[in-house]
Amino acid sequence: MLARLSIKNYALIDELEVSFSPGFTTITGETGAGKSILLGGLSLVLGKRADLSSLKNKEEKCIIEAAFTLGKYQLETYFEAHDLDYDVETLLRREILPSGKSRAFINDTPVTLDVLSGLGNQLVDIHSQHQTLQLTENGFQFRVIDALANTKEYLSSYQHTFETYKNALKELTRLQDYQEIAQKELDYNSFLLEELEKASLKQGIQEELEEEYEQLSNVEQIMQLLSQGHQLLNDEQIGILNTFSQMQQAVQKLSGYGKQFHDLNERVQAMVIETADIATELEKLQENVEANPNRLDEVNGQLQLLHDLLKKHQVNSVDALFQIKEDLSTKVDSAINITTKIKAQKKIVNDTMQSLNAYAQALHKKRNAVIPDLKKMLIGQLTTLGMPSATFDISVNLDTEFKPNGKDELRFLFSANKGSNYGELKKVASGGELSRIMLTIKSILANYEQLPTLMFDEIDTGVSGEISSKMGAIMEKMGNTMQVFSITHLPQVAAKGVAQFKVYKEELGDSTRTGMRKLSAEQRVNELAEMLGGKNLTDSALAHARELLENPQN
Repeated sequence: MLARLSIKNYALIDELEVSFSPGFTTITGETGAGKSILLGGLSLVLGKRADLSSLKNKEEKCIIEAAFTLGKYQLETYFEAHDLDYDVETLLRREILPSGKSRAFINDTPVTLDVLSGLGNQLVDIHSQHQTLQLTENGFQFRVIDALANTKEYLSSYQHTFETYKNALKELTRLQDYQEIAQKELDYNSFLLEELEKASLKQGIQEELEEEYEQLSNVEQIMQLLSQGHQLLNDEQIGILNTFSQMQQAVQKLSGYGKQFHDLNERVQAMVIETADIATELEKLQENVEANPNRLDEVNGQLQLLHDLLKKHQVNSVDALFQIKEDLSTKVDSAINITTKIKAQKKIVNDTMQSLNAYAQALHKKRNAVIPDLKKMLIGQLTTLGMPSATFDISVNLDTEFKPNGKDELRFLFSANKGSNYGELKKVASGGELSRIMLTIKSILANYEQLPTLMFDEIDTGVSGEISSKMGAIMEKMGNTMQVFSITHLPQVAAKGVAQFKVYKEELGDSTRTGMRKLSAEQRVNELAEMLGGKNLTDSALAHARELLENPQN
């Protein structure tokens, strides 16, 4: 509920702070006193856009604060979703700077206007004769029926399944679109994949082939060099091994003359063994090297294939060809298996659709069941409000198309007079009739869901004293379970508030300012008497005012 409202430097308001109580509160004041200014300030702190014209003093900033008690609203998830600290006593603040910039805060945390507005819409609902078009909206009409039918769990399950269904349909469409493209590309991708598979790609293949190609293409020179090396080691006259053998014998004899000669002998022995091993290796390599023109052609072909593939796919490494091969393999497999995937996805869509249809049928049944009660409540209350001939033609019919709230088509028609044809509310109901219908529906809704604070702005305009008294009685009853405000010119309504505030305008020197104060019991008598009979307070007007306060049902 709205606990406190503070307004500084807004329109005709210098500074204003008022506290409010639960229940039904009435706000009165002369025409032009500034009741619309009060609503304007409240609207700003609830997230309405503003401009510099809102500032009374253009050199100072405008600050509007509204304190709310949130105990009944279950708004923890909203605060969590927007990373805000939740507090049962929550403060909304709006600042409009002389530069024209605007800032918004929730519990002193800066927020965007959208976040402020999102919370404000859940805290206060402002209604005037010009704002009753909500009645004519299909979504609001469904909300009324769903509240009576208690469809919250069914509707939640339906909407969750509806999202799953939409996603499943989207995936099916994607697969079908992909199938069309994939089938066109399958032959070409298969050809490219086969080409890469024939290349026998493996890690380091290019380096291996290039090395082998170099050896095969230079085999004669390799054989000549191997032979030369072998000869240098094994020649009887000048061979290194023969010379090393003689040195080995000499050093071996020295080894017995001291440690240094022993170490030298060890090194020479190792060198002789290594040289002999090299000679053996040269001999083996010489035996294994031979000209192989067929293999040379084969290696050359493999290298050429690699170079062609690198150029064709515009990459510079075999690793990149590996990745292309994997991607092609995935595409080919997907194209081959797409029919199976589509079949499986169609089953998911069908199964989800069956669940969705079951929820839609359940919603339809529950909605249909409460329509007679809704019509009875509407007609009964409107009869009390001076519309004895008002009737409704309300029906829900199953459509073939799934919608965000079910498969129902809602028909919500109205007739104000006997013998008149039914028509849409926006076409056949007057402003005053819409006001009374809105009040009736809100009073019904209050019995089935936790409504935000309701602010009725002269919703009783144009009705008689007797009817206004009954409208006031409805708002008074609503105030037993929620917070309700009514800005009114009618004493019959004003008297029914548990508290009454007066908006007034006064001139101070060269300036005019708007103020607001809570009326005491005696002040309420005078205010009501003035509303009844004018500025000159007569005894009869005062007596009538006291009677209204003492017997608010009159």
